[in-house]
Amino acid sequence: MHYKHTQDGVVVKASLFFGFTLCVIVGIFLIRSIPFAAIGVGLIAGLMLFLFWLFASLTVEVTDEELKHWFGPGFWKKSYLLVDIDSATQVKNSWIFGWGIRLTPHGWLYNISGLDAVEIQLRSGRKFRIGTDDPQGMIDSIFQKNT
Repeated sequence: MHYKHTQDGVVVKASLFFGFTLCVIVGIFLIRSIPFAAIGVGLIAGLMLFLFWLFASLTVEVTDEELKHWFGPGFWKKSYLLVDIDSATQVKNSWIFGWGIRLTPHGWLYNISGLDAVEIQLRSGRKFRIGTDDPQGMIDSIFQKNT
């Protein structure tokens, strides 16, 4: 069984779109009175569009040998050999951890939306979490390949 699941980053995209729209509105008001400030706001709006593209989704894939995950078009792509995975447990993240790439008390968190995640413990002792709206599907696919 090959597993590939993409979760849409609804909250991240909505937040970045709101910020982009606000920058455009502010830039329009500033363009005549303070053109250099409008250029700065325009650059920030461009950055928000770029981040929107990078963090639009989070994809998790389990192949015969690896667990892989990446944001949007392949940004921050990570892969782990299934034989190196000791455990995979469904967990609920605290809202305070937020979205994106974060260092938490439970290791690195890669999350795009919601609070559900799978905590992966590697045989080396290292732990990290991958946010998902299909935690059981991810866990089943890891252990089906890893036995």
